[in-house]
Amino acid sequence: MSHKITFFIDGIEYTAKSGQSILQAADENGVYIPRLCYHPELKPSGSCRICTVNVNGRNMAACTTPVADGMIILNETEELQDVRRALVEMLFIEGNHFCPSCERSGNCELQALAYRLKIMSPRFPYIFPKRSLDATHPAIFIDGNRCIQCGRCVRAAEELDGKPILGFIGRGGDLKIKASSSEGLAGVGIAPDDHCVQVCPVGAIIIKETAYRIPIGQRSYDKKPIGSDIEAKARKSPTGAV
Repeated sequence: MSHKITFFIDGIEYTAKSGQSILQAADENGVYIPRLCYHPELKPSGSCRICTVNVNGRNMAACTTPVADGMIILNETEELQDVRRALVEMLFIEGNHFCPSCERSGNCELQALAYRLKIMSPRFPYIFPKRSLDATHPAIFIDGNRCIQCGRCVRAAEELDGKPILGFIGRGGDLKIKASSSEGLAGVGIAPDDHCVQVCPVGAIIIKETAYRIPIGQRSYDKKPIGSDIEAKARKSPTGAV
């Protein structure tokens, strides 16, 4: 049976249930911690490290660290914000992201995070890697140029869809997502309504013939920045802030 515990984020006291991660507890209390690889329906992997917070003096991933009674967490320090900016900037320069022409512009979590973190341009030189496109499936394609290797689609295919049809191949800069068939996506049982298609945070997995259907002004992050839905909980029902 879970019990309530008390913890602190940026000097403010909150309550949480035992067994929750720092990220889950923060979300419930209306405190937004940036994230990319995390998805509430999937087991946390801690791979992107965007959710890094300072816990009792040590930097840790909020999605995989259990919240504990008396824990002192820093989330909004300039040092942490700069770590997050650097990580997001590296994701931009390690891929080929052309936001104005991308179907997911306005609905992309990577793009929205860059806006929230006030990134104007990366501090690192662009790599411009050669990435492939798998358009063999009649309804879905994977664009490696936009993939950030968060692993959401791989985990969703296995954990939610019950069909491990996607996986990582290669190492380092050559790492990429690939369908588990020599025929590409055309050779696996993937469908547009599969979770592995829906959970992609960027424009790497796209359903064909759906591009630009949502007008500018009505997209996810046109009016409110990413994380606003979580922060709205604090205004409506603060859970122990002092």
